[in-house]
Amino acid sequence: MSVTGLDDIMAGLYLEEIKPTDDAAREMITRLEEKGNFIPSSESVHREYAYVLLREYKKFVRDRSAR
Repeated sequence: MSVTGLDDIMAGLYLEEIKPTDDAAREMITRLEEKGNFIPSSESVHREYAYVLLREYKKFVRDRSAR
């Protein structure tokens, strides 16, 4: 299974100066769905996605901030 556009989404959030918070994770899910990625509507799946996306976005921000 692949996720379409995640790198672009994280780069966009970073450029918009969106902090890595729960709101950012929800926004990433919304943007992923808009790009045609299937994310089941289950609340538990959304929580798991949000957790993983937030962890990855924190790494993304940390890596960019270190430059």
